[in-house]
Amino acid sequence: MNRHFARYKKVYFLIVAFLPLFSSISYGQRTINDVMDSTTVNHLLIISKKYGSLSFSGYLQPQFQVAQSNGTQAEYQGGNFGEFTNNRFRLRRGRLRADYMMLTDDGSPSTYFVLQFDGTEQGVAIRDFWGRYYENEWKILAVTLGLSGRPFGNELQLSSSVREAPERGRMSQILMKTERDLGVTFSLNPRWKDARLKNFVFDFGIYNGQGLAGAGEFDNSKDFIFRLSHKTYAFNTFTIAGGISTLQGGLNHRLPVSYKMNQINDQWRMVKDSSVNTVNKVAPRRYYGADIQLATKTKSWKSELRAEVVSGLQTGTSTTSTTPGSYPVDNKSIALPYYTRTFNGAYLTFVQTLNSTDNQIILKYDWYDPNSKVKGLDISSDRGLSPADVRFDTFGFGFLHHFNPHFKAVLYYDIIKNESTKIEGYTADRKDNVLTLRTQFYF
Repeated sequence: MNRHFARYKKVYFLIVAFLPLFSSISYGQRTINDVMDSTTVNHLLIISKKYGSLSFSGYLQPQFQVAQSNGTQAEYQGGNFGEFTNNRFRLRRGRLRADYMMLTDDGSPSTYFVLQFDGTEQGVAIRDFWGRYYENEWKILAVTLGLSGRPFGNELQLSSSVREAPERGRMSQILMKTERDLGVTFSLNPRWKDARLKNFVFDFGIYNGQGLAGAGEFDNSKDFIFRLSHKTYAFNTFTIAGGISTLQGGLNHRLPVSYKMNQINDQWRMVKDSSVNTVNKVAPRRYYGADIQLATKTKSWKSELRAEVVSGLQTGTSTTSTTPGSYPVDNKSIALPYYTRTFNGAYLTFVQTLNSTDNQIILKYDWYDPNSKVKGLDISSDRGLSPADVRFDTFGFGFLHHFNPHFKAVLYYDIIKNESTKIEGYTADRKDNVLTLRTQFYF
């Protein structure tokens, strides 16, 4: 018996040592692309000074949804419904994540590595696969390479395991169809204890552009992302954080034709531009955004407000303003031209804790106007416009309850309003509201 105990003693010790880490890592992972600081490092359990630490976390999101009508186009509420379906069970996400960290002899972060899988009833795919190197001579630079989250705005970076509303807003999903992309990010943030600018972070990223929406890079253009943010700063009764972001990118034309808005006889129209010089020129994607997060410091009856606004130029196709994951073609594989539009959008999320931290009320409003040059009945096919030019406003509200530290559920209703236009199918508000009951198991 003693021999058996000795044989498994080391294994038993490692299991016991890892148990606290399972819980701590899930709560510390608020964003998909955390920049490590001394606070985060101190919460990690170091298994070995020689081999570093390895931790695992994960979550599962089974849900049930009911739509207002059969065949509801609910792409931004977790996917479209089938033609003859208005209710469904789904496994929205199933994540398993492994984190590895190596520290220097003085306890500073040296190397960080992340691998995360996403598994649903539709298959299994890699969601994160990146490594990060920390420069420790000046303690100011970190470099992240691989498949990682793009450092733009706030909502895009919030992990789906901690967001109160079931999905990101329509604007976030359209502009960056997936939050992650292949590339590199340089992060500047002083990491020594008494640094004056330790709460400021400057991120500069270079990415392919299509993200996980496509199989790989399909043109020579890259996305250049810049973000200056301030970490949470505490006043007497509340905290504040925020940042400004910009994306400078585009898509290479393959055809001697492109489309953009032009004013003719006091009317804005989508106008065709034919020129051999268009080939290989870049159709612009230019985003400019600002975000802010406010919260009271109390745990009981805590209030939290998050807001973000983004505007700029977006390039899509005739039928959608979504950033393409591959070069757009028709059903006969013939290349399609790009359409460039001026857009704007925003979201406002308010979360109110009800006495106990186990209960929260969620209120959210977001809008996305893919073509700010035209409104309402000015949107017609006669002007070269389509459903891709229609504005949507979404009002969401819900109730979130934490049953225990590893299980929670949210009941959430999306009221989706489109503007009335002269486009077929969009002359009045579509019946596309969605009710979601989502549960989440996590460790």
